[in-house]
Amino acid sequence: MHAYIVDAVRTPRGRGNDKGALKGVKPVDLLASVFRAIAERTGVKTSDVTDAVIGCVTQTAEQGANIGKLASLAAGWDDAVSGITVNRYCASGLSAVNFAAMQVIAQDTLAVGGGVEMMSRVPMASDKGPLTHDFEYQKANRIVPIGIAADTVATIEGFSRADCDAYAAESQARATKARASGAYASIVPVGNFLAQDENIRPATTAASLAAIPAAFADMGAKYGFDAALQAKYGVAAIDHVHHAGNSPAMADGASLVLVGSEAAIKRAGLKPRARILATADVAIDRTLALTGAVDATRRAVERAGLGISDIDLFEVNESFAALMLHYLKHLGISADKLNVNGGAIALGHAMGSTGSALVGTVLDELERRQARYGCIAICGAAGVAAATVIERLD
Repeated sequence: MHAYIVDAVRTPRGRGNDKGALKGVKPVDLLASVFRAIAERTGVKTSDVTDAVIGCVTQTAEQGANIGKLASLAAGWDDAVSGITVNRYCASGLSAVNFAAMQVIAQDTLAVGGGVEMMSRVPMASDKGPLTHDFEYQKANRIVPIGIAADTVATIEGFSRADCDAYAAESQARATKARASGAYASIVPVGNFLAQDENIRPATTAASLAAIPAAFADMGAKYGFDAALQAKYGVAAIDHVHHAGNSPAMADGASLVLVGSEAAIKRAGLKPRARILATADVAIDRTLALTGAVDATRRAVERAGLGISDIDLFEVNESFAALMLHYLKHLGISADKLNVNGGAIALGHAMGSTGSALVGTVLDELERRQARYGCIAICGAAGVAAATVIERLD
């Protein structure tokens, strides 16, 4: 038995700072906007939806208190819809969709999976957990800042600063073209606040990126991270290649995917757009942390009964440029199948929402190309990762 995707929507991604267009919107209201949008687009009777599984990384202040349930109420959904908010770091939104898919299979029902993160209002690490605020814990458990982990991956793999800047410039170019052509069909505007992604920088070139100083070199030296990583992985030095231009910008965003069992969708009079063939939630080396999208992809594709070469499009969160080069290298795929409309380096990364937002992104492009199979993958801190394989339906 498979879960099916009825529809997928996302807000535009706003800048995750005080200058962002969505700064004046509360997180619960931003998430409520995609609840309303998916109900309006599909005509689903919300009392038929059993649960709302929502990813959110920084669950404190305005994003605390089970924002997943509270947003459904703010959207006017039926009281019968339950709700839960989950945190699998940056993989939260995709894991939420995966969990919702498992639920509809087990219970023969409808559910929504999605995510929200408003980094302009609830800054990253403002929950002050041990991942970011307990140095003794980090040292004892070999946890390093993710930017330094990304630089370490680049060092081990031999990806240069120029390689990473070239990838980032291409992401900007693809996103610029996609925004202009209307390729982001799953976007629903947020009132009068924002209608299109605002992080994209069309003038970006590899030459302009080359002038930006490395972001993590001082931290790596000052706190002893570089020395520890050199000893652990047997490298002479850590090559710090990442900076603001080839890393994902902080962003505001929310997204939602309506899924159901085949029978539940028929009972509700809905039409599915895609079938979820397989999912995977994995974890890998806690120190390098960010290479897990490769492992999750392999597992999900294998569970789907497919090979990597069968996948028409890969939509993967651009955690850092070197990690995308790592993904291409270790899966042996061509760049013209990966993030064909740009990624988080250009669009920004609304942590809890990005994974579920990518479901709509790849589905829109599969439909546009009349292609069949898509794979969504995303990594997170401490080595977690998730992937989902979908099949477009005619």
